Amino acid sequence: MTAPSSTPLGLADNYGRVATDLRVSLTDRCNLRCTYCMPEEGLDWLAKPELLTDDEIVRLVSIAVTHLGVDEIRFTGGEPLLRRGLVGIVARTTQLQPRPQVSLTTNGIGLSRQAEALREAGLDRVNVSLDTIRRDTFQELTRRDRLQDVLDGLAAAHKAGLAPVKVNAVLMRGMNDDQAPDLLQFCLDHDYELRFIEQMPLDAQHGWSRDTMITADEILERLADRFDLQPTDAASRGSAPAESFTVRGGPATVGIIASVTRPFCGDCDRVRLTADGQVRDCLFARTESDLRTALRAGADDEDLADRWRRAMRGKLPGHGIADPAFLQPARPMSAIGG
Repeated sequence: MTAPSSTPLGLADNYGRVATDLRVSLTDRCNLRCTYCMPEEGLDWLAKPELLTDDEIVRLVSIAVTHLGVDEIRFTGGEPLLRRGLVGIVARTTQLQPRPQVSLTTNGIGLSRQAEALREAGLDRVNVSLDTIRRDTFQELTRRDRLQDVLDGLAAAHKAGLAPVKVNAVLMRGMNDDQAPDLLQFCLDHDYELRFIEQMPLDAQHGWSRDTMITADEILERLADRFDLQPTDAASRGSAPAESFTVRGGPATVGIIASVTRPFCGDCDRVRLTADGQVRDCLFARTESDLRTALRAGADDEDLADRWRRAMRGKLPGHGIADPAFLQPARPMSAIGG
């Protein structure tokens, strides 16, 4: 690899935002079929030759860290635990200098078997998707009877010291929107940090509707039936996507990521790399910039870094979901990486 420039330029866009948080999708495959993300059957996966190899992923992550100022790496999917080389990728990433913070977003299936190895590889923490603690609701939402596997994965992550263990939950009207207080109590009892996420227009079926999604205000109303919540200092939020609330006076908190009704685009510091080597400057972008072709054609590190910088300059000021002309990205969340 070529040495980084003596005066590296970060991933700045034309609105003054600088991306320092890289989300890397390791695969578009998943072993659940959540209703708000995927159809029950019929979604085509990327062919193996299209996917970045382990070495290619680590090289691009290294360029992001050493040339472009990225200091946080989040490995995502699809389901990243399905990537056979995951532990090795994490270990090589945590050895980079300067050492980035490294986390993982997962559905938790298989985490009970890999949590300790991931911790030994240097993984700092995990975010686990869990929308319900009721077995029947879980099966209805995910089309799989795997709740106990997820609960076991959460417990293993906590035992391994992958702290804080964060739980991400999406509420769906008529399915689990009455279960918000139960989820919060479960997380308080187990020392997990819960964050509710508004359902976003990223489903493969393109069936999302703003009229039926559960909003941040509704989530707070449901939680208020059982808990006393107080907003934390907004100034301490920074570029974090979640609004944080203390529970019963603290120190426990619950977060709400209201990407649709309370967008935070002006403070966004994220950039995404898909499993097939495409840069996405926004989760809702309808265009991508190809790094894989140049990488495989022999481009050096500085050339790839320059391509990445150029890809970020055209980032729009906001996702535009409220615009009547808004169109969903062609790729679903499973293919983009969260």
